[in-house]
Amino acid sequence: MVKREKLDAALAKFYEQGPVSNRLQEAILYSIHAGGKRIRPLILLETLEGFGITLKESHYQVAAALEMVHTGSLIHDDLPAMDDDDYRRGRLTNHKQFDEATAILAGDSLFLDPYGLITQTDLKSETIVALIAELSQAAGTFGMVGGQMLDIEGEEQALTLEQVYAIHSHKTGKLLAFPFKAAGIIAEQDSDILAKLEKVGLLVGTSFQVRDDILDLTASFADLGKTPQKDLTAQKATYPSLLGLDESYRILNDSLDRAEVIFQKLKADKGFIPDKILEILERLRLYA
Repeated sequence: MVKREKLDAALAKFYEQGPVSNRLQEAILYSIHAGGKRIRPLILLETLEGFGITLKESHYQVAAALEMVHTGSLIHDDLPAMDDDDYRRGRLTNHKQFDEATAILAGDSLFLDPYGLITQTDLKSETIVALIAELSQAAGTFGMVGGQMLDIEGEEQALTLEQVYAIHSHKTGKLLAFPFKAAGIIAEQDSDILAKLEKVGLLVGTSFQVRDDILDLTASFADLGKTPQKDLTAQKATYPSLLGLDESYRILNDSLDRAEVIFQKLKADKGFIPDKILEILERLRLYA
């Protein structure tokens, strides 16, 4: 768990600068330290090592910046105006532990602070600019936030599979594609490799969302750490609601298979070492 510890240290170090508001800082750290799998930053770090890069502090700072955005999105996603949940990662959501205004501001901070953190790295200036541009595209209007808006608009609507894919490829997929592509940018890979990494990320994003949809129906609060069957209650169109559980399991595993094929080709063509990444992908699998 050395990577997790170094990632957590990078997050803590950023917020050791000295708070303007102790309450805001407490709320931010409450959600940052709530646990979670840290799958997005770990993907970035493992992909870098796959390219033969020796990890250093700057890489953990970029990974921490990504985790900030993800954590901020969870705070906002749980708000009464959004999914309205009382629990996240097995404990009270931010707005329940503090209050709604504080949670909104904590989420705002976690959306904005990452760009400052990336500028503190000792990476090349052109790499920093590229990472900031990619993270903005993945997280904002044209990525996660845009997808969240589509998700809200789609509640209680009879959506097609294509519309559901559009929602989740933005809401979930873009931020999961970022760590793969960011690793390629840091490793100074060419545009062809970056395109393959982005494709892998979108496949993993699809599998991740289908997995989440399945677990929302089949897992307990103890397993999820949050309220189950929220999508059913909100009458959201999901992969299981459109295709059934068996076909959803098939799509989940097929998406992971296709991602793994790309990594095996990168191994053959570019000497990429995929072992650690493939371990992460295998842990995403579910079987009916």
